[in-house]
Amino acid sequence: MRQKSFAEAGFDRFRKKTRRRRFLEEMDRVVPWDALCAAIAPVYPKRGRGRPPVELDRMLRIYFLQQWFDLSDPGVEEALYESDSMRRFVGIDLGRERAPDETTVCKFRHLLERHDLTEGMFEQVQEYLAEHGVRVRNGTIVDATILTAPSSRKNRAKARDPEMGSTRKGQQWYFGMKAHIGMDSQTKQIHSVVATAANVHDSQVLAELLHGGETRVWGDKAYCGQRKVIREVAPRAQDFTQRKAFRNQPLTEQQRAANVRKARVRARVEHPFQVMKRVFGFREVRYRGIEKNWHRVVATCALVNLFQARRVVIRAQERCAC
Repeated sequence: MRQKSFAEAGFDRFRKKTRRRRFLEEMDRVVPWDALCAAIAPVYPKRGRGRPPVELDRMLRIYFLQQWFDLSDPGVEEALYESDSMRRFVGIDLGRERAPDETTVCKFRHLLERHDLTEGMFEQVQEYLAEHGVRVRNGTIVDATILTAPSSRKNRAKARDPEMGSTRKGQQWYFGMKAHIGMDSQTKQIHSVVATAANVHDSQVLAELLHGGETRVWGDKAYCGQRKVIREVAPRAQDFTQRKAFRNQPLTEQQRAANVRKARVRARVEHPFQVMKRVFGFREVRYRGIEKNWHRVVATCALVNLFQARRVVIRAQERCAC
């Protein structure tokens, strides 16, 4: 154990454990740091001539702070100087060293994107949770959420992002992209992620959201009439998507009652979206283009799975420690 510096120790007489600190302590326990770092290590810069690289574990922790608190590259640098709980989580002592600057954070993010490591993180988290008893089963709920992008043309190009699209939800128009997910109906774990422009209809990516072993598939009215696609990907699956009325073909009383019963299960898909948008604050895209934002969506979905299963993982760890 190294000795704490004066900057790290502090002289506060009264101290309270905040919600942020409790959250970071919980996530520190449930994230599989060793496995994730081992996957990144082969492409991470090694010590040699020149300035030594920041420890991989620290950079990964900073990257996760960005996803949890919706921070930009310069924003997370400033947060590390302002927040004692974040510095403790990363392991930075301002009495001995500086926090990594925004350029270092940006380069690490580009490294993950260049080598497609965020998708590997997502798969490793699934394997890790399966080892702790949180497994993907035979029911899948599919849905999509809109992530808005700046619609202003007051920029150098005098144009909006060409890879984004516009869509209408209710009476409101949105410009941006969609995050499509396939979620296990029992454990609420996301097992499939697809990112498209907002003007792509939800049903167009249905095949990519199924893992093939389903016996039941739930979805809202946007997925109505996709029974053939479901059978091609998951031959044993039954179609439990909600039915919708057409012109001169209203729903019968039985169909309305069936939609209500299906909605009780289908509504569970809103839970990971609630974590993504309300807890993590991921409502708007931060980068231009679908690909960069897709990496962020995949990394966020992996952290959403860990957040939802954190109590199960902690209990499993406590049983193993006994």
